[in-house]
Parts: sequence; C-alpha cells; structure tokens
Amino acid sequence: MRFSESAVALAVFVAASSCIREEARNAECDITGVTLPGDVLNRLPVIDNDKVTLIVKNDVSVMSLAPEFELTPGATIEPASGTSRNFLFPQTYIVTSEDGMWSKRYTVSVERNNTINLNYNFENVRVVSALGGACSYDVFYEVAPTGVESLEWASANAAFALTFQASSPNTFPTYQGDEGVAGHCAVLTTRSTGSYGQRLGKPIASGNLFIGKFDMTDAIAHPLEATHFGAPFNNVPTQFSGYYKYAPGETYCEPDESGKLVPVEGKSDMFSLYAVFYESVPGQEWLDGTNVLSADNPHIISTAEIPDRRASEEWVEFSVPFRFRPGKSVDEDKLKAGKYSIAIVMGSSQEGDRFCGAVGSTLKVDELSVSCMKDSDEN
Repeated sequence: MRFSESAVALAVFVAASSCIREEARNAECDITGVTLPGDVLNRLPVIDNDKVTLIVKNDVSVMSLAPEFELTPGATIEPASGTSRNFLFPQTYIVTSEDGMWSKRYTVSVERNNTINLNYNFENVRVVSALGGACSYDVFYEVAPTGVESLEWASANAAFALTFQASSPNTFPTYQGDEGVAGHCAVLTTRSTGSYGQRLGKPIASGNLFIGKFDMTDAIAHPLEATHFGAPFNNVPTQFSGYYKYAPGETYCEPDESGKLVPVEGKSDMFSLYAVFYESVPGQEWLDGTNVLSADNPHIISTAEIPDRRASEEWVEFSVPFRFRPGKSVDEDKLKAGKYSIAIVMGSSQEGDRFCGAVGSTLKVDELSVSCMKDSDEN
C-alpha cells in the first residue's frame, strides 16, 4: 500500500474511532435553577422533582412574569426560557433531554409571602412511585380556599425507599392514616432500615414530616443537613394547636459502632412536635437538624413546644404559645418584607436524628393550626 493510500486509510480509521468514542447525548431533563428579571424574588426558588415554587415580594404583580431557567446540559424547555406568562395560576413547562428520548413535566407556581396555610388537616396526599415502580409512598399537601395547592409537606420517605424495606405507602415511615380527629391524619412510624442502613450506621428511620424540603443529595452523607426546615411566613404566630396520639415502640435502642441496634434498659421513646418562628437571612434561608432548636441560634425568634408530651391511645388536644427567645422581637419592616419563616416539625422518635429510638414507635397527628397576632395585608 502506498503512503497516500495508508494515510487515507488511517484517516478513515481515526474518524471512525472518533465516532465510536463520541459520548452519548445527555439523557437528563431537569430544571437546576430559576431566576426572575429585576429585584422581585423574596427567597431562593424551591425546586423539587417536578415542581418549582417562586416566592416573590408582596407588591409584585404575578400576571406577567418571565422566569429564566437553568437546565441540565443540552436540555431544552417549552415554553422557552424567558417567556412571559400569567402566574395567577400554576403554569406547566416541559423539559426535554439532549438526546430527545426523555421529557419531564414541571409545574411552576408563584407565591407571595402571605400564601402559607394556617390550618393543616392532612386530608390530601399524592402517591409517588420510586425505584422504577417497585414501591410507592405518600406525599402530603395542603389546599388553599381557592382550591390551589398551597403547601407540600416534606419527609424522608424518598431516602427510605433506598433501603428496600418498603413497598406500599403504609410500610414507609410517613403515610396517611384513617380515623383522624376529622377524616384522615398523618401517621409517623419508626422503621428498621435493614442491613443497608446498618452498614451505614443508620439502623432506624424515624417517621418525620415538616414544612420545608428534604435534600436527597445530602441524605446519606449529612442526614441532619438534608432536612431544610421552614417556609416564608408573613404573620406573627402566637399559638400552636392540634391533636396527637402516641405509642412508643417496645424496645428503645441506640446504634453501636458497627451500626447494630443495642437495647437501652429503662428508657422509653418519645416523639417530637413543635413549631419555630425565625428570621431568614441570606445564606441561611432555612433551619436544619443541626440548629432548628439550638439555644445559641441567633436567627430564632420564638418557639412553640409541648411541655407535657406523653403516650396516649386517645387523641390528646394541645395548644401551646410561641415563646420569644430572650432579647428577641419582631421587626415590622422585616415582617412586611417577608424576612421571617415558620417551621413545623414532627417525628416519631425525638432522637431519631441520632438514629436512636424504638422500632414501631408511632405518632399520629391531626388538625394542626397556627394562630397569629396579625394577619398579613391582602394582595
């Protein structure tokens, strides 16, 4: 073979090899970030698996907003990023992957600071499939008087799915139960995480439910930081009320160095159920498991904690005041500007964040409400 022929053959081979080695087009189709033109956002956008919530300042008109989206590399969105739309009602966007094989439907809604509910009855759930349909769990949400979804509760159910210890909603740590005070109720049960959890030193999962967001990306490495507690609140809360039932599990345990549960004699499990009113500051828009009740957290304004929690087979009614932390007060200008947030947190094992508790401990909660000193202005 002559040189010229060899060169041509080599070029063809290199070209063919390059085609073979070309990376596959991206199959992801996610929204990774959202911005709005101008100084209109009051908080960082809340981006969930198929839902985006934009929280704007109270004086912003929502009838013509043009959100701009950041997407996974190569993905496209319809309508296009920057399209002006009327967000008096939630709007739908379709994100398509770079390879064109996958798409995801997102619901994008816009809220002002004063749209959070003050009453929570746990009547509404959507069932979410996980692990390719191998299991499914409940996601609680609240509906405003207008009929629009106003709040989605967060839990660690999505992380528990990875343990392969559950199949149907009532086998997860958090699910909807019957026979509430009125209608349905929320049920939180401490579960074993099986051999998977034991290997990670996390042998139990406390049932939990809270206002905020659970960050799956940090769930394994930093479980306390994965719980993002809080949502904007444009009122001054004065009283936290509701109903609960509680049955502690038979044997309280703590994990040893290998992650195995070791019984602790003379100790019984107890639940957690409380509310926290705090100032949201740049870089710390939420609280988490490391600081939600910390005495030295400078951003906490007031808390509402039940002083006499107890086990009971009957519904226990409670009503506790929000007590201001020493030296704390509410700044009216910050309140109007939407700089405060509220967190409501509940769990079936109060030390579940340390993976201590009793498997089978069950907390039922219903008809929660937050009373306020001052309602926000109508917008």
